[in-house]
Amino acid sequence: MNLADVRGAFIPKKSKKRLGRGWGSGHGKTSGRGNKGQQARSGGGPGPGFEGGQMPLYRRLPKRGFNNHRFRVVYAIVNVGQLEGAFGEGATVDAAAIREAHLINAKDDAPIKVLGGGDLSKKLHVTADRFSESAKRKIEASGGSITALNPPPPVKVRKPVPPKAQPKPAAEEPAAAPEKAPKPPKAPKPPKNPKGGPSGAPEA
Repeated sequence: MNLADVRGAFIPKKSKKRLGRGWGSGHGKTSGRGNKGQQARSGGGPGPGFEGGQMPLYRRLPKRGFNNHRFRVVYAIVNVGQLEGAFGEGATVDAAAIREAHLINAKDDAPIKVLGGGDLSKKLHVTADRFSESAKRKIEASGGSITALNPPPPVKVRKPVPPKAQPKPAAEEPAAAPEKAPKPPKAPKPPKNPKGGPSGAPEA
C-alpha cells in the first residue's frame, strides 16, 4: 500500500436544491411546488399544532390554573367631554343623573368610571365609582369636585432595601519614623604625648 492510495473518510453531502434557475436545473416553472394550492403559496402550509382537522392536542388537554377573567370588573365609561354637554354649571352629577342623561344605558348597572377625554369648562360636582387621573385634574381645574365611591386600593410601596454593611477599612499601619541623619564622623583624637612632658624630653 502506498501513501498515494490513502483517501479521506467519505462524507455524503447532498447538493442544495437551486430554485429559480430555469428549465436546465430540473426545477423549472413551479420550482418543485406543484400547481397552486396551499403548499404552493408563500408562507403556506398548516400552522403549528394542526392535526389534519381532528381536535388538536392543545385543545384536548384540560386546562388548569387560575384565571382572573371571571372576577374582572367591567366599568361603564363616561368622558368629561360628555359631562360638559349634558349638564349645566354647578350641577351635581351622580350615577342616576348620568343614566337619565342617556350617557350610558339606563339598564346597565355596571360601576361607572369617568375618563379624561374631551374638555371641561363647567363647575361640576361628580360622584362615580372611579376617576382617571386626567379626569380628576380637569374637573378640579374647572372648580368642581369629585367623590370616588370605590377608589382603587393604595399601591403598596416596598421599603427600600438597606445597603449591605460596607466592610470596615483595614487599620492603617503607623507611619514609620523618619530615618535619622547619619552622625558626622568624629574627629580623630590627637596622639598622646609620651612620658616626659609636652616637649617629649624624658624627665630627669
